[in-house]
Amino acid sequence: MGGVVAPLIVWRHPRPVGAAGRCVGQVDLPVDRRKAKRLAHRIREHVRRTGWPRVVVTSPLSRSAEVGRWLARWGFEHREDARLSELDFGRWEGQRWADIDAAELSAWTDDFADHAPGDGESVRQLMARCQSFIAARADAPLCVVGHAGWINAARWVAAGNTQPRTAAEWPAAVPYAASVAFFNNSGGAESQ
Repeated sequence: MGGVVAPLIVWRHPRPVGAAGRCVGQVDLPVDRRKAKRLAHRIREHVRRTGWPRVVVTSPLSRSAEVGRWLARWGFEHREDARLSELDFGRWEGQRWADIDAAELSAWTDDFADHAPGDGESVRQLMARCQSFIAARADAPLCVVGHAGWINAARWVAAGNTQPRTAAEWPAAVPYAASVAFFNNSGGAESQ
């Protein structure tokens, strides 16, 4: 991926209901409609202020898609793209982190790029989805609502890093409803 591309801003979805202390990847937890509406309002204001196209692309998971549905009510084009989904944690999905076998957790954190937690999806696979989305998008500014893992993968890709060896190398998650702006493919990522 070379050259300058149009800006991309990715917002993390609002906090889902029932997520505290649980492994939440592609399990489809609901989100408080008021929080989804609040984030949609922030995105609408960003688009109004910047003159960006009234288009939002979201993960199909409810905690992201609900924000897009609010924006669609306000005249935005809302598209869902499965490539924006969170990491698939397989059989770990929905479990309390404290109940997941410590040896299984260590196997993942020690081989972070290639071990598929819970026999789900590896970070390398998540990064491939992320790269596919970024490479395929149109050359126009774009607002996206996604997930912490996907945002971290995009940050990693934008910085030109190779695959992370251990979990300790991976960035901390952005807060719920926070955003990261990607200004170009050569490393331009900035938390907002």
